[in-house]
Order: sequence, then C-alpha cells, then structure tokens
Amino acid sequence: MPLPSSPWWAPAVHADRRPLLLARNRIRRALGEWFEGRGFVEVDPAALAVSPGNEAHLHAFATAATGPDGTVRPRFLHTSPEFAMKKLLAAGETRIFAFAHVWRNRERGPLHHPEFTMLEWYRAGEPYARLMADCAALLARAAAAAGTGLLRWRDRDCDPFAAPERVTLAAAVEAHAGIDLLATLGPDGTPEAAALAARCAAAGIRTAADDGWSDMLSRILVERVEPRLGIGRPTILDRYPAAEAALARRAPDDARLAERFELYACGVELANGFGELTDAAEQRRRFAAEMDEKARVWGERYPLDEDFLAALAVMPQAAGIALGFDRLVMLATAAPRLEAVLWTPVP
Repeated sequence: MPLPSSPWWAPAVHADRRPLLLARNRIRRALGEWFEGRGFVEVDPAALAVSPGNEAHLHAFATAATGPDGTVRPRFLHTSPEFAMKKLLAAGETRIFAFAHVWRNRERGPLHHPEFTMLEWYRAGEPYARLMADCAALLARAAAAAGTGLLRWRDRDCDPFAAPERVTLAAAVEAHAGIDLLATLGPDGTPEAAALAARCAAAGIRTAADDGWSDMLSRILVERVEPRLGIGRPTILDRYPAAEAALARRAPDDARLAERFELYACGVELANGFGELTDAAEQRRRFAAEMDEKARVWGERYPLDEDFLAALAVMPQAAGIALGFDRLVMLATAAPRLEAVLWTPVP
C-alpha cells in the first residue's frame, strides 16, 4: 500500500495502522515471556555511548554531553546495545535480553528507519548454534502472537513453524551467483579483491574500480543471494568470512571463516548472531581496520570504547545475537514497510 498522504497521527491513518500496532504489542509480550521462562533477565542499556560501534559502514547520530563545569564531551546514540550488554556479561550476568531503541544514520526505506527496536540477547558459556534454535522458536512465537500461519513480505512467504534450513554463505554464493568465494580468501582469511572482481565480472555482476572485497560481496548478496533466502521456510546463512565478522571469533576448523550467521525470512534479513570474540587485542586490531576503511570510504572515524575493550578481558565465552524486532513484526503482520508497525515514525 502507498504511503499515506496524511500524517501518521491523522485519525483515519491511525485507525488503519492500529491493528498492526496492537499485534506489535502482543508479539513484544510473547517474546519477553519466552525469554523470562528460560531464565533470561531483561536489561535496559543506556542509549548514549562513548562509541556508537566501530563497523565501517554503520553511521551514527552524534551529540555532546555538557558537564556541570561546562566541559563538553562527544557522545553518540548507540547503533546497538552490544557494548553495554557485553559489559554486563563481564559483570557476571549469564543470560540477558533487551528490547533496545537504536539509531542508525543514512538509513531509511521500506526495510530501514533511523530509529528502530533491536531485540538483542546473550548466552554466556553456550555455543552460537544455540542461538539458531532460539531464532526458530521466536519466529513461531511471534507468528502465534500475531495470529498468523505465515510470515509475508511483498510476494514472498515463509512458514515460521518450519525448521530453518542452514547453509554456509560460501555455498549460497556458489549456488546463486556461481562464484567460489573461498577461492578469493588467503589461507588466513585475508580477502583478495582482484580475485573476487574477476569472478564478479565472469558472473555478470558489476563492480566499480574502487570497490573493496567487502563492497563486492555486499553486491553479490544483495543482487543474487538474499532475495532467494527464507522463501518457504527460514534460512540460516552460516559461517561468514572472518573479514566480515569484526566482533565474532574465528571458526575453530577454518581460519578463513568466523562463527557468524544471519537469519532470513521472505528474503529479509532478520538477525545477526555471533560466537563472541573475547580477545581484546584482536578486537582492537579489527576495530582499527574497520575505522581505516571507514576513513577511506566516508572520511570519518569513531572513537574506541576503551571501557568495552577492558571488559573483554573478563567477559566469559558467550554467544550473542541482534534481531530487528520491527522487521519481525512487519513480516508477522504482512505490513508493506517498516513504518507501518512503528507507533510513532520519525518525521
């Protein structure tokens, strides 16, 4: 359905949206009850942060905190509650979840909004595959709360009660783009841009002269792979290249890969899960590399959260995941775009 010409608060527009918003509330309650029934503690991370995150292509909203003495310190609205929640793991929490408002700049469209709700949860001392089972259970729980048997977006359907298929990213790229992705990685996982550019050209995928390896992989995924995931049943896209997993530990059996997966339904990415990296020195190196890339592409850097890096030294091994709650509600209600399921969209 087209965007209404009237504002969202116009009574007629709100009346059309209200059933979706009430379904959102039911889903929120159902998922919270699911976590609490499994020994999770709900936490409420602060939104203001020293660093908004250190991924090259994430963009933050910047602000400043003025102290009583007039001292001004830069601050950011967080792009994820990840740093704060990992500090809580370091403090001794073992199973935590949060429905956190987060902010990302330069993002707006049918699947994106500058402010949205992220459902994030962590399991200390458990393998990242456990999160995959969580995802399957939460999809079913959300659908039941919405009173539907199908997740739907545009012309794509997904059965939320079906067991997800699990496929490696490399296998999906081979199947849908005809590209041997692993052949473009060195033995230690170093990406080789020229090798991937040649394979993209052979597959008919356009590239730009200044594209990095990551840029080309993103184009492959968006154009050839993602639209085919989560059709009929959910898809878990597993074992991302280590170069694409700045906060995940490497796979124990292949240094080129990492313990990272994403959950898809109806061709829409819903969640991003990790076996969490706890090596502070390695994390610092990865953040530095990400900020170098951000400076190259966008001409800016974000500071490191030194407190977060210090917390990694005492954080236990853990698995963690972030799920786009609004996207899940959108699919469970068959809404046409994200703004349809937000109580008060950002103007």
